[in-house]
Amino acid sequence: MLRALIFDFDGLMVDTETAIIDAWTRIHADDGFTPRHEVLRALVGHVDFKIDVWSAYPDNHDKAALDLRWREAARRMMYAAPVLPGVESLLAEAKAAGLKLAVASNSSREHVHGHLRHRKLEQWFDTICTRDEVEHPKPEPDIYRLALTRLGVEPGEAIAFEDSRPGHEAAHRAGLRVIVIPGPSTRHDTFPHAIRQFASMAEATLAALAVLPPDRVAPPPDRVRISLPTDVTRDFS
Repeated sequence: MLRALIFDFDGLMVDTETAIIDAWTRIHADDGFTPRHEVLRALVGHVDFKIDVWSAYPDNHDKAALDLRWREAARRMMYAAPVLPGVESLLAEAKAAGLKLAVASNSSREHVHGHLRHRKLEQWFDTICTRDEVEHPKPEPDIYRLALTRLGVEPGEAIAFEDSRPGHEAAHRAGLRVIVIPGPSTRHDTFPHAIRQFASMAEATLAALAVLPPDRVAPPPDRVRISLPTDVTRDFS
């Protein structure tokens, strides 16, 4: 029986990933050098600036100034990005049906809560889990295990929504069925564990979810206890 839906945030509900990559590309164009492909790929799933994107570049650039310009441009573009089609309608439909809802994001708590609050989406969710609250981010399953614990549901009673390969791997390893809705930066990736792939959230109605394959496609969930950092406040309200 389906009791809960668990959503990634960046690239799934709001296309923040395109915003941050576009800002990165523009900064490079303004300075006359070409973005490194491997860094662009690393930006997917790290939209809150928690990775060092300049270490691979020559020292003859003012990296601090470039970084500041990039962050400011990316934040403006991310906050201007609209909620993606179908997100709000699915949240409303799921809530009306009595389903529990959660966010499980690889980004920081400040980033996720800030964007959800800015778009008036925060009130839909029973819990919001971020990478600040677990020891290992995606593709490890910790964030999804935490979401399941807070919601009080079993893996077979929930469906995860993801847009990236690491995210869908994390949900699969936690024992959930996974629906993938790729974004512009992930549409050419493969998702071997997805039970269904939609072009947009607008296709993911409750009627569509009702005919999904059974949870036999998910692995038995690993029952290892979640390891939380010792300094994390355990707010499970």
